Amino acid sequence: MKRLIRLYLGLLVSAFVLAGFVAQPVMAQEKAKDAKAAKAVKGKATVKVLFDNDKVRVIEATYKPGDEAANVARPFRILRALKGGTIQRTWADGKVDKVVYKTGEVKAAEADKYTPKNIGKSDVVLYIVLLKEPKK
Repeated sequence: MKRLIRLYLGLLVSAFVLAGFVAQPVMAQEKAKDAKAAKAVKGKATVKVLFDNDKVRVIEATYKPGDEAANVARPFRILRALKGGTIQRTWADGKVDKVVYKTGEVKAAEADKYTPKNIGKSDVVLYIVLLKEPKK
């Protein structure tokens, strides 16, 4: 099982690094298309699904200052900060912590459930690869 997790993680990190190099030139071309693709709701993070299949889901989440996302269960995931900032996480038991993302930084996050909120003064943009549970 550990070998399988290491294999998945190795593949994800490799894909993530490659995607970073490939995505940068493409992002400029996609900006115009994406402007109307994801409608922003005041106070809520904007999430664009970039890729989705039975194994992974790739999204771009944009948190404007003060924006938050729903308190949903999140699977194991790899995150890359396209635009860094500070996210406050509020857990179901009331515990609060802060995560600082530096632009270009890559982090792995375990499966968990919390409410994220941008408490900074600028947008936070995260490129996220979410692993899906294998179908049985």
